[in-house]
Amino acid sequence: NANVRELEGALKRVEAYVKFHRRAISTETAKEALKDILIAQSRQISVENIQKTVADYYRIKMVDLLSKKRTRNLTRQIAMALARELTTMSLPEIGNAFGGKDHSTVIHACKVTGNLRALDTTIDADYKVLLQTLRG
Repeated sequence: NANVRELEGALKRVEAYVKFHRRAISTETAKEALKDILIAQSRQISVENIQKTVADYYRIKMVDLLSKKRTRNLTRQIAMALARELTTMSLPEIGNAFGGKDHSTVIHACKVTGNLRALDTTIDADYKVLLQTLRG
């Protein structure tokens, strides 16, 4: 299991930190040893947060963003492109998060969004605002 491996890795990191710095194991030394990992995790952006931010920005309901209907297609494509850019999720994982879409749909969404951003300054500006909002 990936979670077990992550936990084992964190424990080994704390153990090595304690030995190297000749310190006793404590909550404080564990925090110091895992500082960079904790910072990275706090910066991670979830696909749910991306979906909610995009839905709010375009004033649509989350249900519409995630539905299998072709309405709101551009909004969904922008959200998928943002998920691809801002998360470490795989294409199939992103597709699943958007109502069970195929990985090829995510690839297509990224291409369409990129092309539209190059052609339409309004879409490019919207995308940049969404990026900045999500990155904090």
